Amino acid sequence: MQLGWLEDSLHGPAGSDARREGPTLADLAAVGVLYERLPDDDFQGALDRLREARGYVTQDVIELRPDTPNLDGLLAKFKDEHLHRDDEVRFVLEGEGIFDIRGADERWIRVQVERGDLIVVPAMLYHRFFLTERRQIRCVRLFKDAAGWVPEYRA
Repeated sequence: MQLGWLEDSLHGPAGSDARREGPTLADLAAVGVLYERLPDDDFQGALDRLREARGYVTQDVIELRPDTPNLDGLLAKFKDEHLHRDDEVRFVLEGEGIFDIRGADERWIRVQVERGDLIVVPAMLYHRFFLTERRQIRCVRLFKDAAGWVPEYRA
């Protein structure tokens, strides 16, 4: 995982004094984001414990890659700031992706996830999602209710 502040017009230019130190796991935890690095040899055990602890009932695998039909259309649904009424749980099996997450002070925290990373973006937290230039990711997803995972865009 890589963390960084993403500059935007609301919070001044890159390199401002407020941005000299990068975000930490504590910044993610402050808005309810869970991050863990899971072992390759027993990620399912860790996911099962998470399912039990948080009440997730459904698990599947999603894969996006350059030859995925309508890839750009799928990605367009998640590039704008949105939230879900259910947690967004992803464990990366291969590839990489980018979550931009609104921090406690409304600044964007950019989180690049890769193989072995588990991220839980809690329900009702504004975020965005993109693929990296590789345009490939395969993830395990966990849901409490798939209907709660529809994006609701920020006005």
